[in-house]
Amino acid sequence: MERGMMEEQNQMVSKRKLRVCVATCNRADYSKLAPIMFGLKAHPESFELEVMVLGSHLIDDYGNTFRMIEQDDFDVSSKLHTIVRGEDEAAMVESVGLALVKLPDVLQRLRPDILVVHGDRFDALALATAAALMNIRILHLEGGEVSGTIDDSIRHAITKLSHYHACCTRSAEQHLIAMCEDHSRILLAGCPSYDKLLSPTKNNHLDTIHTWLGDTVQENQYIVALQHPVTTDIQGSIKIYGLMLDALISFNKMTLILFPNIDAGSKGMVRVMRVKGIEQHPNFRAMKHIPFEQFIQLVAHAGCMIGNSSCGVREAGAYGTPVINLGSRQTGRETGENVLHVRDADTHNKIYHALELQFGKRYPCSKIYGDGNAVPRILKFLRSIKLDEPLQKSFCFPPVKEAFSQDIDHILETQCALAVDLGGTNLRVAIVSMRGKIMRKYCKPNPKTYESRIQLILSMSQDAIQDAVRLNCRILGVGVSTGGRVNPQEGVILHSTKLIQEWSSVDLRTPLSDALHLPVWLDNDGNCAALAEKKFGHGQGVENFVTIITGTGIGGGIVHHHELVHGSTFCAGELGHIMVSLDGPECMCGSRGCVEAYASGMALQREAKRLHDEDLLIMEGMELKKVEAVSAVHLISAAQQGNAKAQAVLKTASTALGVAVVNILHMTNPSLVILSGVLASYYQSPVQDVISQRALASSQGIKVVTSDLEEPALLGAASMVLDYTTRRSC
Repeated sequence: MERGMMEEQNQMVSKRKLRVCVATCNRADYSKLAPIMFGLKAHPESFELEVMVLGSHLIDDYGNTFRMIEQDDFDVSSKLHTIVRGEDEAAMVESVGLALVKLPDVLQRLRPDILVVHGDRFDALALATAAALMNIRILHLEGGEVSGTIDDSIRHAITKLSHYHACCTRSAEQHLIAMCEDHSRILLAGCPSYDKLLSPTKNNHLDTIHTWLGDTVQENQYIVALQHPVTTDIQGSIKIYGLMLDALISFNKMTLILFPNIDAGSKGMVRVMRVKGIEQHPNFRAMKHIPFEQFIQLVAHAGCMIGNSSCGVREAGAYGTPVINLGSRQTGRETGENVLHVRDADTHNKIYHALELQFGKRYPCSKIYGDGNAVPRILKFLRSIKLDEPLQKSFCFPPVKEAFSQDIDHILETQCALAVDLGGTNLRVAIVSMRGKIMRKYCKPNPKTYESRIQLILSMSQDAIQDAVRLNCRILGVGVSTGGRVNPQEGVILHSTKLIQEWSSVDLRTPLSDALHLPVWLDNDGNCAALAEKKFGHGQGVENFVTIITGTGIGGGIVHHHELVHGSTFCAGELGHIMVSLDGPECMCGSRGCVEAYASGMALQREAKRLHDEDLLIMEGMELKKVEAVSAVHLISAAQQGNAKAQAVLKTASTALGVAVVNILHMTNPSLVILSGVLASYYQSPVQDVISQRALASSQGIKVVTSDLEEPALLGAASMVLDYTTRRSC
């Protein structure tokens, strides 16, 4: 009887709404908490939302930012004045004590099932301490991260007090597990602010720029500055702040500067700002607060962001905005390639030089901190919490590696690439897993014009991204393989092959990255074939090897000391244009005697047509339909049936390719030659023979093998993405 009543009570608890209290202390944490609050409010059948406001939200000098919460139409359940003014170390301690005195009454009145706290602020530490001592479950956002200074200590202390964790990155998840937190209570959600950053917006960013900076200021022509104190080095913070302001004055660009937060040292920084006349300077607009939606638009379209705000190393990366991070406050954070660290910002000139390097550049967008789906994950996580399970935390000691391997869905979800191959005939897109499995492939004819080609790439890529969700694959980035000469550092196609029209001096990285919100890498098809072999084929673990593509043209890539060789002008690996004769047939590059003019599919087709026109190709038993074009296949077939003329052509082609390979062996001395493409199996044995006859004795034993990969261009494009993410996470 008693057991039945207990079960009935448990069922009633599980069916009732979950009362969630979200506590926000300042403008920065509200930008992360607001998306969750909107999500909770949108599901009144499951959640009852209570909002607690405290900290610097309620201080006039910091913009009275509680008003933006009210403007977002949230009912504030409680406002707590918890800040003791002074902006020094003692004031921070007193503020924590004041909050601890006031919080018990509020928490007893609200009686939340879950308290949501964010980050690493001293206000959040007070919240977590009070809730833990009052047996209230705590969900902590952004635990497990490493940023440096006292923030790390506070963040990890909150982690130990919290019962559940929603973290932003895989490294943060690993850190939480290494800190003995229960893996079943950790959610890898991503940052909630990214849900807003990556969602389509109708806001006119120029209107926002003009509102805050003036009508004459355009995008990419201004700087956003936001520097906070480092509480473990207050005097150093004030000095760096002054040097930053001096550098910005000298750099002479319009600058939007926000006041620092309320940490110890902020009063000294504001004093420096006023001594230098920043608030009256014509090149500066000094603001206490800007609504997050508008602020992030200003960051997205800035020529540069400077300071030590977490926004620079987190949210700015989603837009590829160049960032200069000053001092030690954020140096432990994971960052995209858009962040330039100036850790010892001890001179005006050093900061000025960093501005010269970064201002006006654009970088691939980064999704290290989220993919735009954090809030749905967090709401689902909250629904899964069972209020009848024990409140007492149980600490675990799982090896991080084992925790990784337990969830195959997670492995698949986080390690996939979108591969694009631009061929002379077809445009192909594929979803490729970390093991080189092509999960889905798409193929359409390659358009003839630039505009049509860009539109088709975007359309096919967006379709693939949608399919990836259904396949439980998370796309980490986009890799592009294309014919011609490519600058992979800038993401620009310099010169294309004649087969791909309107495809020279093309910045391909920017439109793809902007539209897909993914980082983009590209290289030419020959280099991609070598990268595919390096990651998935015969080149795995081989320090020095060469890949040669034998298809419509001749191309390839050189791997030396495990790295792809690009050369000073990005034309290393143009193996098809090794000259094997001084006066040979004309090549498509405009020169004569290139190996491509002898051994490529186009060269063999040319010779086949010549023999056919002279009635010297077709042997007895061979057929050629009237509508069928003569090709290299017919030449090889004729040679196999004993046609002496066809055999002579193929011998010349094989010898030319073999001589080119010998030249490669003598220049780069690889330990392996990999032939790829439709003609690879035919050329393997003849090329090996030429090496044994013509190479130096020390090179005659080098093996020639044919590739086992069916899609080297797509796999190579994918490997650029997968290798980069692997390096970054190690």
